[in-house]
Amino acid sequence: MTDRRAVLRRVVGSLVLGASVVAAAAQEPSYRPVTQERLLSPEPENWLMYRRTYDGWGYSPLDQVDTSNVGSLVPAWTFSTGVNEGHQSPPIVNDGALFITTPGSRVLALDARTGELLWRFVPELPEDLQQMHPTNRGVALWGDRAFVATVDARLFALDAGTGEVAWETAVENYARGYYMTLAPLAVEGKVLVGVSGGEWGIRGFIAAYDADSGDELWKTYTIPGPGEPGHETWPGDTWRTGGVSVWVTGAYDPDLRLTYWGTGNGGPWIGDTRSGDNLYSTSVLALDVDTGDIRAHHQYHWNDSWDWDEVDPPLLIDVERGGTTRRALVHPGRNAYLWVLERDADSIDFLDATQFVHQDVFTSVDPETGRPEYDPARTPGTGERAVFCPSWSGGKNWPPAAWNPDTRLLYIPANENTCSYLEGVEEEYRPGRTFMGMEGGFVSREGADHYGELQAWNLDTREKAWTVEFERKLWGPVLTTAGGLVFMGGTSDRYFRAFDAATGELLWRQRTNSGVTGVPTSFAVDGVQYIAVLSGWGVDAQRGTAHLDGAIGTRTYVPQGGVLWVFALPNGGR
Repeated sequence: MTDRRAVLRRVVGSLVLGASVVAAAAQEPSYRPVTQERLLSPEPENWLMYRRTYDGWGYSPLDQVDTSNVGSLVPAWTFSTGVNEGHQSPPIVNDGALFITTPGSRVLALDARTGELLWRFVPELPEDLQQMHPTNRGVALWGDRAFVATVDARLFALDAGTGEVAWETAVENYARGYYMTLAPLAVEGKVLVGVSGGEWGIRGFIAAYDADSGDELWKTYTIPGPGEPGHETWPGDTWRTGGVSVWVTGAYDPDLRLTYWGTGNGGPWIGDTRSGDNLYSTSVLALDVDTGDIRAHHQYHWNDSWDWDEVDPPLLIDVERGGTTRRALVHPGRNAYLWVLERDADSIDFLDATQFVHQDVFTSVDPETGRPEYDPARTPGTGERAVFCPSWSGGKNWPPAAWNPDTRLLYIPANENTCSYLEGVEEEYRPGRTFMGMEGGFVSREGADHYGELQAWNLDTREKAWTVEFERKLWGPVLTTAGGLVFMGGTSDRYFRAFDAATGELLWRQRTNSGVTGVPTSFAVDGVQYIAVLSGWGVDAQRGTAHLDGAIGTRTYVPQGGVLWVFALPNGGR
């Protein structure tokens, strides 16, 4: 049992550091330190990082739950977070210790067998904090610590067994609009984070910190400054407030020692306020993990005027092209194209791009470089309204796709038939104030009979294998497993579903307390496989639903409130 005097000492110590830790009087599972070797090759029963593996597949090798028995899944236990707004964290599991985060950057440690609370970390946030996305996408694990990036732009290292603060550091000044939503990425004793806040006129960056001390090791801006390659793509001083946020955890190739990160749109939203390509907005960056140097990049579209963030990092997948295996970067984009790029030590080369939902902005994509050309009539300007498809929510928003190496299919949570209108308005930059410079809304594509799609793509043939349609938009991250399954939530009807990975057949569903926008994971304890996901509607899912309601004349109510749902087969599948 936890020593209550030790708990009190931890609470008092943490309060001094601007946070509170509450430890439960319960038996804590033994905690095995997380090493680089374990992150490179995690045990099947564990889920040690945001997408489980550095390649970003979102794939579990567990197969106790499969197509023959998934229909029997039942809740094993649930845990209410006591917090509203959008819950997007994956349950991270190390040998029976489970970690989730909530809006407001709180961390909960639970016994994965029972749901018993082990400890709770609550950072003390500034009273004057303002931002649009209070969500948090999880912890990183390294050694005996858990790391969380907070909504007021701090990075905390917590003792994974107790929640005690080991160190904290200010990544940037929240008063200038900086905040963080992503799960950190742990690589070889470094903790990597990226900053959000593009809607506030920030200058985005990715930074690495020493996991032991919290010292900054390197910092790489996503907008080049004077004297840096690409600076000429930003006119005047626009580079200082150009946005280009990093919202989602990057991937890592240990052979190339490169880490890959997706970047957001430029700011303000409308491109004629910052004429030029605006590197490295709406791009993938390849960074040297040791130095942070930019080794390569690919810009999915230039001078963005549609709020098409391309922040979801690419999946690292080997694909076949012309009888040759290519080391690819695969990205289902917000701009409605499925991008397949080739990665090397000092280059990212364009292979191909396939449209996966309707779009009317790109008139062509250069077959050699992948650079698109635009229809001027579909490009908003200052004082010039344009209607375009897909909407500013994109063909696929931040929720990650998943790759199953057994079926060799990529599963995309897509959105079809939603379009937007935007018009630029003049806006003066003021520190700590929004800096978007636009007015707009949603419209439905003529003849639309649905808006969400779960798509399965064969990357070798560039063909869609199957599609499942949903009445409303999708905001559901995808999990796929060796049991031949695909799990996904993301709909306003509050269901969490399982599909046959080969055919798309619906095999199981469970209605939850709220809408599911959490990243699902799978783990095993004592020989029992569990499927776990956070339910909790809010943020962009709530706003996007309201925008669509306004466009089509409907009213949708989705209750809020975070609950972790953990499912298993009856009697543990025995």
